[in-house]
Amino acid sequence: MKSSVNLSALHDCRDAFTQTLEALAAQDERVVAVCNDSVGSSKLGGFRDKWPERLINVGIAEQNMVGVGAGLANGGKLPFVCGASCFLTGRALEQIKADIAYSDANVKLCGISSGMAYGELGPTHHSTEDFAWLRAIPNITIIAPCDRIETAAAVKFAAAHTGPVFLRLSRVGVPDLLPENHVFEPGRANSLRDGSDLTLIANGVLSHRALLAAERLAEQGIAARVLNMATVRPIDTDAIIQAARETGAILTCEEHTIHGGLGSAVAEVVVDNHPVPMTRLGVPGIFPPTGSANFLLDEFGMSPEGIAASAAELIKRK
Repeated sequence: MKSSVNLSALHDCRDAFTQTLEALAAQDERVVAVCNDSVGSSKLGGFRDKWPERLINVGIAEQNMVGVGAGLANGGKLPFVCGASCFLTGRALEQIKADIAYSDANVKLCGISSGMAYGELGPTHHSTEDFAWLRAIPNITIIAPCDRIETAAAVKFAAAHTGPVFLRLSRVGVPDLLPENHVFEPGRANSLRDGSDLTLIANGVLSHRALLAAERLAEQGIAARVLNMATVRPIDTDAIIQAARETGAILTCEEHTIHGGLGSAVAEVVVDNHPVPMTRLGVPGIFPPTGSANFLLDEFGMSPEGIAASAAELIKRK
């Protein structure tokens, strides 16, 4: 059976991010970029060349970077604050809480190379806690796009939305999953595949792996529904409850610790509304070791085969 996922064409979502940002900047002079000595990894070179006066590079000073972003927003600008997700959300968490969220500042936080995308740089550069600590802070919309199309749509949404947004962007290549005309709606999941036996919920670089797992399950006679849950906050409560009622079991997979992220957010909805058996795949409460992102995902049971195997075990608990 031919797969619906084209793994021969993989795209770096950072390219879609910067292309969209440059298009927005060309139309709106309020758009500015702030970074922490990360012009290269944030792929802001083209933005810098076109509008050097609208790129503020604060150096390796993430707390200051977030404060500068808040100040620019208070001055009427539309700042996209870009940096490695591990340092942006970890080192500057107090500033995100007080300067951005508490003040409801119109700042767009862009966590670059999130999850385990830095791979060989190891545990200090893995960002497998960002969902958890940002999800606990009010007022922040948290988004992890699954492909270049959703990334572009999410950037457009972020620019039009008044208030804090966190965009979690990987550098790991992913295939296209959504149609070119996709319009991003916060708090609404996308159905990638229908099914009645259980539901697989994922986002970011895991969405296409969940879809591949569903294809492997279909070969075993198991019909898996697949939801791309790009928005972690606000979460699509209706889609989760519907999945619990109609399929009777839910498996989540995420490039994040299993504590406090997507799986936890889904479990909160399930336990409050329609309890069903669940499995949460992710980093199992440890510091992920050194290794490529794809290798680590496989090691933590999130290869398509690993997801399918966990799903098959989950069904036995229905």
